[in-house]
Amino acid sequence: MTSDRFRLAVAQLNPTVGDVTGNADLVRKARVEAAEKGADLVLTSELILAGYVPEDLVLKRAFVRRCMEVAETLAKETADGGPGLVLGTPWRGDDGKVYNAVLLIDQGEIKAVRYKYDLPNYSVFDEKRVFATGPLPGPVDFRGVRIGLPICEDIWNDEVCECLEETGAELLLVPNGSPYWQNRAEERLQVVVSRVVETGLPLIYCNQLGGQDELVFDGGSFALHADRSLAFQMPQFEAALGISDWKREGDTWICEKGEFATLPDLDEANWKACVLGLRDYVEKNGFPGVVLGLSGGIDSAICAAMAVDALGADKVHAIMLPYRYTSEESIKDAAACASRLGIRYDTIPISEPVEGFMSALRGIFKGTKEDTTEENLQSRSRGVILMAVSNKFGRMVLTTGNKSEMSVGYATLYGDMNGGFNPVKDLYKTQVYHLSAWRNANRPDGLLGPAGEVIPSNIIIKVPTAELRENQTDQDSLPPYDVLDDILTCLVEHEMSVSEIEERGHSRDLIHRVEHLLYVAEYKRRQAPPGVKITARNFGKDRRYPITNRFRDRS
Repeated sequence: MTSDRFRLAVAQLNPTVGDVTGNADLVRKARVEAAEKGADLVLTSELILAGYVPEDLVLKRAFVRRCMEVAETLAKETADGGPGLVLGTPWRGDDGKVYNAVLLIDQGEIKAVRYKYDLPNYSVFDEKRVFATGPLPGPVDFRGVRIGLPICEDIWNDEVCECLEETGAELLLVPNGSPYWQNRAEERLQVVVSRVVETGLPLIYCNQLGGQDELVFDGGSFALHADRSLAFQMPQFEAALGISDWKREGDTWICEKGEFATLPDLDEANWKACVLGLRDYVEKNGFPGVVLGLSGGIDSAICAAMAVDALGADKVHAIMLPYRYTSEESIKDAAACASRLGIRYDTIPISEPVEGFMSALRGIFKGTKEDTTEENLQSRSRGVILMAVSNKFGRMVLTTGNKSEMSVGYATLYGDMNGGFNPVKDLYKTQVYHLSAWRNANRPDGLLGPAGEVIPSNIIIKVPTAELRENQTDQDSLPPYDVLDDILTCLVEHEMSVSEIEERGHSRDLIHRVEHLLYVAEYKRRQAPPGVKITARNFGKDRRYPITNRFRDRS
């Protein structure tokens, strides 16, 4: 490169938290590819060596030491004359504190170290717990170019970028670990526009890819020129190495060449987030596949479709677990869904275990009326069978409850809540219906399942029911899902008051009832498996309510 031209490679990679050696190999492979394409510098995402989010792993001295040792090894490897590296890693400073750091590596050396200044401590982030706050950074010199290296949250406020501009940075390279939720790409773009306007500097935004427990990192790396025009756009939901050519023109840098990927619309993005989160959870945790109960209902059907899209049909095992209340329609629909997805499908009736439990409890239950206790025995019998199949063959049980049901406790602990992961945990019931119809009409690239109507239309249009008693429907216990979901969105996503929700046309009594159900189901949600974060406020990391809680909004 010369001081007025350089070729930048943006490495949008899928690391695994804790796999320092494996993550370093991802970086090595990207650097080799970048060298073959003539790149001068490779930009990686936030904490690429550790994987993001490392949480309390950072508190282990051995883990931080391992990250630093591998970073130093990678630095020595750059003595080969190839591209330099911008490398994210935990780093123990001379003061003994551990920082969220980025290293500029070139010509066999660590040329500079910069620490994250603005540590996020909200929503899914908890960095102040494990990292020390770094000082305001100055730019680093890379082969005659003065580069600012703000780290992720550092660009969500103006202080760091302003400092870098005032101290002579010519352009900003930003390693990010920014998780997905609905409309997140637009939110990031607006933040970057603000920093570009304030500093007058081009900004390159490199984001991580992949699933990490509840979080999905969608990539979507991009860059803006100093005039706010798009310099390049990388794809969402896929690993990629983006090559861009930059040229100094007067007092600024211009991207002469870079790719312009088309970003998915909201439905495709939500579906791909669920699929990517499920795939990485299963594969990174070493499961050979998944098993789930296929009931003939919409929730298990969409989970089966997502599982096939994520893992392939050969890694998905569906089991129908009928009882006396299971309709012939449900049996037919479940079989049709399994056939269309091409997955293994078995039927295991639960009459014997349910009646066995009933017999064992007959004495202690003498003189009582049947109620939800007997219904829950059906669900728990199903859960025991699915867990037994999981134990025997090693496949993880998928849980299939949606956000509407999890909100109001319409789920059975140790029954249909059994399992290791839930791809639709953060989708409301109305979203489940919408996305099911969307998937029947769409099969974007990158999915492993078949095209066409993978979820039989009858599953989508029929009245939802748990089939735990005669002629049961969900609306026996719950308001219509469009009504319920609107109230829940107000309560969960926006923390609106009862009075505010009432202004939307809902009855006060119904709002009070839904609010009460939401609060008293907290103990169930604490015991639920993790699931993909899709909304801005999921249960768990985002929304942290006490289990013991007597507050009720009666305003």
